[in-house]
Amino acid sequence: MWITSPAFEPDSRIPKKHAYRPEGANVSPPLAWSGAPEGTKELALVCDDPDAPSRENPRPEGPWVHWVVYRIPASQSMLAEGASGLTEGKNDFGETAWGGPLPPNGSGEHRYVFTIYALDHELDAGPGLTKAELLERIEGNVLAQGELIGTYERR
Repeated sequence: MWITSPAFEPDSRIPKKHAYRPEGANVSPPLAWSGAPEGTKELALVCDDPDAPSRENPRPEGPWVHWVVYRIPASQSMLAEGASGLTEGKNDFGETAWGGPLPPNGSGEHRYVFTIYALDHELDAGPGLTKAELLERIEGNVLAQGELIGTYERR
């Protein structure tokens, strides 16, 4: 599978408006994907930062989770900028919404990994799953996945 964004090229800077408040407007970036295999029943998406709080000193508990989205219909191939009406899980800001980049000042460039998952079944879950809970529920049911990395550094 492939995932892209018209807002930024792979391995390039995510525009400031997508950053978390007060750095930016905290608007989710537009995303598009293709290549979901036959038999895909639903899609899920996770965005996290493996460089939190810095590349030299990553969190022992794992990447900082910025977005968890699931129950995306298999027929859907994109999310618009500032998408709404989604089934969203809990991010590490404690919100069930997009939480944009906001790396600590002076921590250097961070990578933001957007991973799209094609699932062979529909999830029976309401809003609020954490990334860990989502990954547990989809384990063994991922037909394919794609990844897009954007970067952000506070200046």
